[in-house]
Amino acid sequence: MRTIYVGEITKNIKEMCIEANYFLSQDMDAAMKHAVSIEKAPLGRQILSQLQENLQIAGKDMIPICQDTGMAVVFLEIGQEVHLEGGLLEDAVNEGVRQGYTEGYLRKSVVKDPLERENTKDNTPAVIHYEIVKGDTLTITVAPKGFGSENMSRIFMLKPADGIEGVKQAILTAVKDAGPNACPPMVVGVGIGGTFEKCALMAKKALTRKTGSHAETPYVKAMEEELLQKINGLGIGPGGLGGTVTALAVHIETYPTHIAGLPVAVNICCHVNRHVTRVL
Repeated sequence: MRTIYVGEITKNIKEMCIEANYFLSQDMDAAMKHAVSIEKAPLGRQILSQLQENLQIAGKDMIPICQDTGMAVVFLEIGQEVHLEGGLLEDAVNEGVRQGYTEGYLRKSVVKDPLERENTKDNTPAVIHYEIVKGDTLTITVAPKGFGSENMSRIFMLKPADGIEGVKQAILTAVKDAGPNACPPMVVGVGIGGTFEKCALMAKKALTRKTGSHAETPYVKAMEEELLQKINGLGIGPGGLGGTVTALAVHIETYPTHIAGLPVAVNICCHVNRHVTRVL
């Protein structure tokens, strides 16, 4: 049994909120630079170059890479040999978010009630996903999600008879409908299987994978590659103004499901696709 004090969790989440919002992750930085080199449309290349300049200014001047600093989504993979002390885990996570967004001068975008719309003024509460895993470490992933792209999310409750072609068509439909609203070039997270809520969670977590990595299952990997090619053939392009780079990656996660269903969730993220992971 290993003890972790929740104050360490607060400290790390504070730093991760600031890091995710000020700096592009290494995998996304590499993907964006590659996009500039392969974009065929002159206007598309110009937009990608402007985005690169924006990222450089943000890092140099320590300002957010996007004005929408998102709602904090936190994934916790807790080793079952870990013992937490010093307070409640959920309180520690939210305190880290509060400190990060306040001290980092990040935009406060969370409202206390979805209909009354009063701002909480510190970007809490976070959306927290817990998973118990083997071992004695705690893995934290902070993924602030802006709502330009979040609002383009879709869930399709397909019939089993729709099969793999139906799944592909659903994903393409979601991307076409999103168009410029998801701030392309985008990363497309997909969850297939499980239940209504499980496929949505898989789609969200898929966005935190290393950009351009592939699923281990051969047919899923083939789908990722095929869909990336088809999405980039839609002509939406950087900023939605036309081009050959609409998406930087398609990440698909799958899970067993019921004999009567075929749930598919699509969660699109904009070109910054913020995510930071640390292991305590």
